[in-house]
Amino acid sequence: MKYKQLLLAFFLVFGSASLSLAQTHKLSTTSAKAERLYEKAEEYARARDFNRALEAFDQAIARDPQFAEAYLRAAGLHRIMGNKPAAFEYMQKGLKLLPFSKGQANNYFDLAELYFEKGEYGAAKEWYETFLKTGVTHARQVDRARQQLKTASFALEAMQKPVPFTPQQLPGTLNRFGLQYFPYTTADQRLFIYTARESGRPDHDENIYVSEYKDGTWQAPTSISPNINTPANEGAATISGDGRTLVFTSCNRPDTQGDCDLYISFRTGSEWSKPQNMGNIVNSKAWDSQPSLSADGRTLYFSSTRGGGVGKEDIWVTNRNDDGTWTKPVNLGKEINSTGRDMAPSIHMSGTTLYFVSDGHMGMGGLDVFKAEKQANGKWSAPQNLGYPLNTHADEGSLFITPDSEIGYYSRQTSTDGGAPSIQIFTFDVPAEWRSRVNSTYAQGRVFDAASKKPLAAQVQLYDVIADSLVQQVSSDKVTGEYTVVLTQGKQYALYVSAPKYLMNSLSFDYTSSKALSPVALDVYLDPIKAGAAMVLNNLFFDTGKYALEKKSKTELNKLIAFMQQNPQVKIEISGHTDDVGSDKANQVLSERRAKSVVDYLAGNGIGKDRIRYKGYGETKPVKPNTSDENRRLNRRIEMQIL
Repeated sequence: MKYKQLLLAFFLVFGSASLSLAQTHKLSTTSAKAERLYEKAEEYARARDFNRALEAFDQAIARDPQFAEAYLRAAGLHRIMGNKPAAFEYMQKGLKLLPFSKGQANNYFDLAELYFEKGEYGAAKEWYETFLKTGVTHARQVDRARQQLKTASFALEAMQKPVPFTPQQLPGTLNRFGLQYFPYTTADQRLFIYTARESGRPDHDENIYVSEYKDGTWQAPTSISPNINTPANEGAATISGDGRTLVFTSCNRPDTQGDCDLYISFRTGSEWSKPQNMGNIVNSKAWDSQPSLSADGRTLYFSSTRGGGVGKEDIWVTNRNDDGTWTKPVNLGKEINSTGRDMAPSIHMSGTTLYFVSDGHMGMGGLDVFKAEKQANGKWSAPQNLGYPLNTHADEGSLFITPDSEIGYYSRQTSTDGGAPSIQIFTFDVPAEWRSRVNSTYAQGRVFDAASKKPLAAQVQLYDVIADSLVQQVSSDKVTGEYTVVLTQGKQYALYVSAPKYLMNSLSFDYTSSKALSPVALDVYLDPIKAGAAMVLNNLFFDTGKYALEKKSKTELNKLIAFMQQNPQVKIEISGHTDDVGSDKANQVLSERRAKSVVDYLAGNGIGKDRIRYKGYGETKPVKPNTSDENRRLNRRIEMQIL
């Protein structure tokens, strides 16, 4: 098939054109021997003996170094044979020997393309402009030339304003394969996963590898799991912030539905589950690949060639339901997707910034890296090209930015010492222009049974209390009790840890101030539901000296209602407590009224009054001495106790 295509291209591009030109136009050479060699080369070409044809063209050029047509014929044949460097060399020399001519329009266009592919934008512009001066009316070529002129202008301007970017190749410990790409880390940057293969040989399949950051260095990578890596290709992969959900691409498995499908696996302890095809709701009959999970593993972005999109490859998104199923994928629309290729999405841990590659938005040629910000209305901003020198005339690969936006990772094609093509992973300090609009950190710890001190499988939910919206939901590992949630700058969070037959735990994180983001280590102990068990309701808010509940208390109140509905046998006391500021009497009254406000809300939303009571303790039961502002803050509280 490939040989037939080569012959067809030869006859269309080379054979008929060379015959007509040789017969109807006087050649530029004055050497009879050079002309005879040229004609002999044409005979070899028509006989499909391409190598001898090139030899004859070279002999003709040796006889007359000013023989323009010989250069151009050799250039055309080299291009058909796939030797672009030689095609460039011969075409460049040939056109410089001839005056401007409309008849050379195709050659002007081809030389412009070759200059562009080399990243020589200035020369490419000159030859595109020369092509357009011929007045040709071939619409596709004309449109291409005009678009390339815009791209070249953009690239030249970008190169005049380079972004400070100094990538460093990761050590050979990680770059130990011939090809490695699609880097990802967990939220705590302790695990580094990527896809690799020994070489491009068909018998060297893709697998997923993981390395742990330990003692200040990345350890030797190992296969992520025998349950995941198989003799088939396990390609582009993504991992959730807590390192417990993995989505990857695989092709040609027995249960594959399309060209390539997305598969999902979950980690319990140190073991990964057998991967499951994500099914025909997520996967299509087309190519589905290059996944990127949100921090909590409940939102998935990916690339696909399925129908109903905007361009060739588009970026789509799907969300995980509470029952573990996934919603029908939605195209990100024309804000992100162009009529070209839009691929390799990488959603920042904050969920606010999307990095991806595209050749359809204005760039420097090929696939460039872009970023877009999610706006308050849920729509994406216009993609921003990340500029030079990250983006060049060559295709760029996927990009990953750490939660704090300090460190980035990406892959780029290089060459080995022996000249063989290779793909290596690089790291870099993220320039300010490329950082996510908001930075993130994480809270990490373990969940235990407060009585037995054994690890506990629990649901961990993170709410934005201002918006009263669930922003993350993960589960603690049933073997280790470990959990990780990502906390984002500018948010006030309520964290709820709950499990059946246990009293929930309510925690609060306020990142609305400009204080530095730093990781939080927090183990959580859940008390079995029994008389006397108590918890502080950390996300109830009152103005100073007031007892009316603030609007942002709604998240906590509704959580409390849900707890009472799930445990209909439970009866509780809501108790109010204050610090020592003010008179004893005033504090007693304030604590009672605040506790009553909570009970009134519960009763007004379906919780029977026979199950709830309130009591104010004023300043009589401090949890800390009232000797500092922080201690007084802890003493001002509302508690819930099981009766």
